[in-house]
Amino acid sequence: MKPLSPSAAPFSPPDPEVSDRPQRRTFSVADKLRILEEIDRARPGDIGAVLRREGLYSSNVGRWRRQRDAGQLHGLTPAKPGPRSAPANSNKGDLERLQRENARLRERLTRAQAVMELQKNLALVGKRGGEWRRDDERRRGLR
Repeated sequence: MKPLSPSAAPFSPPDPEVSDRPQRRTFSVADKLRILEEIDRARPGDIGAVLRREGLYSSNVGRWRRQRDAGQLHGLTPAKPGPRSAPANSNKGDLERLQRENARLRERLTRAQAVMELQKNLALVGKRGGEWRRDDERRRGLR
């Protein structure tokens, strides 16, 4: 039996108190990539041992692989401190173009409505004018 070295700390039992709210485990990008690399190098029988050692489910690994293949894991960097800048409005150009087009179409509609009103008035005058002519022709005995 080996004697304990003076620098080794004695084993302390875990705290039996359970927190009111359990903390979800999070893995950094480096941890995810390290675990994925280790699993990719492992033989089929050893993958389960890696999962058990890390306390993971295979669904985690599958999700991480999809993220890695999509390039989502390599692009993650810590956010810069400070207030966030306003996101760029990618629809701003479309919005301005559509507003100009809307104004142009409204103007065109106003003109078209004015033309229709004028045509309606002319038709009424023409109808009355035609009746007057017929009345005149009757009076003159032309009809």
